[in-house]
Amino acid sequence: MRLKERRSLLVGAATGIGRDTARAFAAEGAQLVIADRNDEAGRNLVQQLQASGAPCEFVHVDVTDETEVRAMVDTTLEVLGGALDTLCNFAGLQYSGVVEDFATERWDSIFTTNVRSQFLVTKYAVPALRLGTNPAIVNMASIAGLRGGPGMTAYSASKGAVIAFARALANELAPTIRVNSVSPGWIDTPFNKAAIDFMQGPERLEDFVQHNVPLQRQGTPNEIAPLFVYLSSVESSYVTGQTIVIDGGLL
Repeated sequence: MRLKERRSLLVGAATGIGRDTARAFAAEGAQLVIADRNDEAGRNLVQQLQASGAPCEFVHVDVTDETEVRAMVDTTLEVLGGALDTLCNFAGLQYSGVVEDFATERWDSIFTTNVRSQFLVTKYAVPALRLGTNPAIVNMASIAGLRGGPGMTAYSASKGAVIAFARALANELAPTIRVNSVSPGWIDTPFNKAAIDFMQGPERLEDFVQHNVPLQRQGTPNEIAPLFVYLSSVESSYVTGQTIVIDGGLL
């Protein structure tokens, strides 16, 4: 029960790493709001968590729409009683392609979803976090923001911005609110389909993993979720401004 009664907003948590993190938060006693534009997956997840006894609600949001983000935060505060203890940002988008052929619209979409959304959610959530207990923000980054690769210029640039945003924000919001980011490596989730397609299929990815990842396998979402639990709990009360890598040793 490391997150017992911590009022928590998980944005973009209907699938992938966010979904496993929501399950971990529920198991640790958090009061949860899960926000996502994928209504079906989000509501199914909330029903599962509610069936296990977890206090959990779903709120629809398109993180690229400022009006919807503001409304999401307002609804979350109504559900959680006017304050927030934890905010986790998972919403993300990935496209791959060589830079000379990469559509400008796709570049803009990646930055809108991966970077601007974290700014918008944070902008409207910070006043409520200031009212919380040992408040913490944890943002999803990626090792792509630390080490780029072929076909990943837009995604890498966006995740580099996420890392820089968290570091600057940690200084701006200190000492009241802690801010950290998590940078996973290759995680076995459908989110990576664009990168796998660019690599010309799962076999090429597995070959890369075998020769470049010391643990010789991809990670799983439930191996990332505990780090979000730690960074959201009072156990990490002296950790801020960090991007923590969890990549099987790749970097």
